[in-house]
Amino acid sequence: MSGPGPTGNGFGADGTDGTVEDGHYHLRLYVAGQTAKSLAAMANLRRFCEEHLAGHYDIEVIDLMKNPQLAAGDQILAIPTLVRRLPAPLKRIIGDLSNTEKVLVGLDIRPKADGL
Repeated sequence: MSGPGPTGNGFGADGTDGTVEDGHYHLRLYVAGQTAKSLAAMANLRRFCEEHLAGHYDIEVIDLMKNPQLAAGDQILAIPTLVRRLPAPLKRIIGDLSNTEKVLVGLDIRPKADGL
């Protein structure tokens, strides 16, 4: 699931290069190794994206155990941390992403069930 953009180690990508088009989300998940919290965050994020953003997202997973210097770019202070890079503005959510409502609010996403 590699592509031309920065999602070489991501999953769920639709093959785009991360540019914003029709509500496309570029998400970056910072983890530290294969801990229980990191694995839970990855699984929860995959489930969340398939349920609420199907076909309109790409995810880049950054393991800070392998590349600790990458934490400075997005000002990562705790892990796991999810960063919504696109659409602007940048948003961050810390934790294992198990609370769907918190993730929806944090990323400014309306649930599909809303009939607004």
